Amino acid sequence: MRKFRTLHEMIEMARAKLSDEHWDYLLGGADTETSLNRNRMALDSLAFRPRILNDVSEVDLSTTFLGVPLSMPLVLAPLGSNELFESGGGVSIALASEELGIPMIQSSAVAVDLETVAAAAAGPKVYQLYLQDDQDWMDGVIERIVAAGYLALCLTVDTAVYSRRERDVGRGFLPPSAKRSGPSHLAYQARMTWNTVAHVKERFDIPLVLKGINRGDDAARAVNDGVDVIYVSNHGGRQLDHGRGCLDALPEVVDAVQGRVPVVFDGGVMRGTDVLKALALGADLVGIGRLQGMAMAAGGVPALLRAFGILEFEIRTNMALLGATTLAELDASLVEPAPPLPNPQVLSAFPLLDEGY
Repeated sequence: MRKFRTLHEMIEMARAKLSDEHWDYLLGGADTETSLNRNRMALDSLAFRPRILNDVSEVDLSTTFLGVPLSMPLVLAPLGSNELFESGGGVSIALASEELGIPMIQSSAVAVDLETVAAAAAGPKVYQLYLQDDQDWMDGVIERIVAAGYLALCLTVDTAVYSRRERDVGRGFLPPSAKRSGPSHLAYQARMTWNTVAHVKERFDIPLVLKGINRGDDAARAVNDGVDVIYVSNHGGRQLDHGRGCLDALPEVVDAVQGRVPVVFDGGVMRGTDVLKALALGADLVGIGRLQGMAMAAGGVPALLRAFGILEFEIRTNMALLGATTLAELDASLVEPAPPLPNPQVLSAFPLLDEGY
């Protein structure tokens, strides 16, 4: 996979390999795709304020998550129907997770069962559960998650109903997860409430992640109710349209959490500089979603490892250029508001794509 010298080369390869339907499913967002584009705009609307004359000959990216040591502050975010991008799906992601030394979050909206993914590799894994049936069904699945040795359980709270994604609608495309579940696809998500959170915390001894939090008051209530990890996300702009860019929501949530639990962030992250901006604003881990899918489509596990190797190099290099040697040195003093580039969109982090470089 060293033939991929840059990330944009992987994206070009992924586009060439994927069908129009699968490319649009991976790339697209809800309705007008305003939330999708605001994720990119929020990242582009921060400029760095580097410190100088610090010894940056050694840069340490290591951190921990729920007591597990990690090589760098990244997480392989959950990808529904990930078998569309590479046949191994969650098994391939598990292999990459172990090799990279970072956690993966396995989506329940996939073909392979949770036990198979858990047994595929020894790296840290979180299971992201969509509710497709009643409480007894949910409890049965969580018992399997605990028995399989997952590090944590993740409930996604921004998907009460499935959004209208015009790229998919226009092509008549239905993801495999929806085909498997039939008319009941995510039906019980609409019934999820704070009582669901209380039930899980009372009955199960497994750390609980809530993914899809965008407000400080929701984050504060979640922590007060015993939630172990707050995950700031707008589902990659694929659910509620015309929402804030995720990075714009991050400081409010971090302020509400007050360091009591880890904060994970995703939302349009494509480059190492995107990761550093999120860390500077208080995120503990940063999730990579679409880029993960593109790398898998480009060349499976080897390409995924190469993509994250490039990201690691970008993070390490730009940390040094910011004058920071540890993650603890990254704070809001290193960034300031700046005018975004014109016409931000999901792939504007790769300007060389437009130039055919």
